[in-house]
Amino acid sequence: MYIDCDLCVIRSWQRDDEQTLPKHANNREVWLNLRDRFPHPYTQADAQQWIESVVGAYPETGFAITVEGEAVGAIGLVLHDDIERCSAEVGYWLGQTYWGRGIITAALKAFTRYVFSEFELTRLYAVPFLRNPASIKVLEKAGYQCEGIMRRSAIKDGQIIDQALYACIAGV
Repeated sequence: MYIDCDLCVIRSWQRDDEQTLPKHANNREVWLNLRDRFPHPYTQADAQQWIESVVGAYPETGFAITVEGEAVGAIGLVLHDDIERCSAEVGYWLGQTYWGRGIITAALKAFTRYVFSEFELTRLYAVPFLRNPASIKVLEKAGYQCEGIMRRSAIKDGQIIDQALYACIAGV
């Protein structure tokens, strides 16, 4: 997969991405806004394990966000099954060096269009931490709407925190 978003490119992961991935992923500020399955510290071994798990996966649901050819973040979705097979959770991260440049907003807009065209989904949603206004702003700029606040619904870094629920509905 390859999508040129002007400010960045979303593409399939490549084996050589593991060389530079830790430079952007090994950052506490990045980790603080992600699920605990994203390791911290983020090592070369973590990068190798990640790349091994996504290269050649079918269906392909995880992608690199690149700037000038270097993987500086990620975007992907978690498909659901059974009665929720029409929904998927979208997630993303970007190396701190690239924050505030509109990169993740451009990526999310393009990725949302891609997902609705390639998967039989009616809904994409995200659950950013309420304490992460930058991610909430990205979602809103990409056309996602707040559906509610989930109070005390997550634990991160030893603290119980609130999450927001944002969704984008296909065709709306």
